[in-house]
Amino acid sequence: MRLETPRLVLREYTEDDSTAVLAYQSDPRYLRYYPWEERTLDDAQRFVRTFIDWQSESPRRRFQLAVLLRESGTLIGSCGVRRKPDDDTEADIGFELSPEHWGRGYATEAATAMAEFAFRGLGVRHLSSWCIAENVASARVLEKLGMSLEGRLSAAEHFKGRDWDTLLYGMTRERREGRI
Repeated sequence: MRLETPRLVLREYTEDDSTAVLAYQSDPRYLRYYPWEERTLDDAQRFVRTFIDWQSESPRRRFQLAVLLRESGTLIGSCGVRRKPDDDTEADIGFELSPEHWGRGYATEAATAMAEFAFRGLGVRHLSSWCIAENVASARVLEKLGMSLEGRLSAAEHFKGRDWDTLLYGMTRERREGRI
């Protein structure tokens, strides 16, 4: 599977992607909102292997794609949609981006392409996501995508010695297409 946007290419992961993934996942700015203190090459290889394994699912329910800059081919992140196990019409979307490429609209561009794939390609009717409440940049991407804040869960995550609130976002196909 491959999606293209004006500035990005979203493509299936390959084994060769582990080093590029490790490069951005090792950045302390990236690690801030994740439970990990550090990442190793083995961690990045397992991360990539998971998404490669998803490619052979039948029927396929999970699509996690590497995000590359169109002009240079540099891998700068990941974006995906995962249909719920018991309902083909519901899915969640997630993304991550190298801190070196934050603030340029790449996450919104990648997530928009994946949301369109979910609604048009997979027939999803409701798309959801969540983020750590303090991660204002991720919340902003979800809002730019057209998602609405549907709730806040207090102390929903616990890592790095503290509790973290999470924000829940959602969007229907009808709302995305402007019918509501």
